Amino acid sequence: MLVAREVHRHFEGMHAVDGVSIDVLPGRITGLIGPNGAGKSTLLAVLAGTLPATSGTIVFEGRDITHLPAYKRARLGLVRTFQLPSEFARLTVIENLMVAAPRHKGESLHGALLGKRYWGEDEERLVTEARGLLARFGMTAKESDYAGDMSGGQKRLIEIMRALMLHPRLLLLDEPMSGVHPSVIGEIASYLEALRDEGLTICMVEHELHMVDRLCDPVVVMAQGRVIGRGSMGALRQQREVVDAYLVG
Repeated sequence: MLVAREVHRHFEGMHAVDGVSIDVLPGRITGLIGPNGAGKSTLLAVLAGTLPATSGTIVFEGRDITHLPAYKRARLGLVRTFQLPSEFARLTVIENLMVAAPRHKGESLHGALLGKRYWGEDEERLVTEARGLLARFGMTAKESDYAGDMSGGQKRLIEIMRALMLHPRLLLLDEPMSGVHPSVIGEIASYLEALRDEGLTICMVEHELHMVDRLCDPVVVMAQGRVIGRGSMGALRQQREVVDAYLVG
């Protein structure tokens, strides 16, 4: 679904991503692991378009998107979440989901001037869709609460639901288990498994290796901006370079 070849991202001489080539296969969860500073989150940002590549090519569903801005990639179905929670703290949970909904008739000046008669039906449809996601992720009771008051795990779910409002074809997740209470990690993993089983393709940066083992195949290992291994977690544990760089202990 996505093919990246010889992708580089440099910051004033520092090679954060140094010639990375990866394939993201449809209908799977591809894991991206490695030590801190390996370049994983930078690579995810380059794939999503929130950072431009210094060089290399990125092809999504047969289309070269190397130079497309992030919002155009999102419209094609390439959607990301962020390493740190990025909820709109003083909006309610359902408002956070509605913000992401594409092609809302009331967003334009023309639509706003025409009033609710013009965009009301569209709004009702999107509210129904958002409430469906809230029910699916067990957060119906939190619909009218402020997003900033949610727990770490609930904020992660808000981010995932907000991304799903964009109807992604490939979802890029940056450490979805980070800052989440251990009791909730398994719950998030189950939601991701269900999304995968429904056909959603996911590429995920994650440090919780037991969750990578459970969810991801294949797994790509990065260190110092480069790919040093790829395959199943079982196979990677047999590769000395990978073990020395990341999997010791």
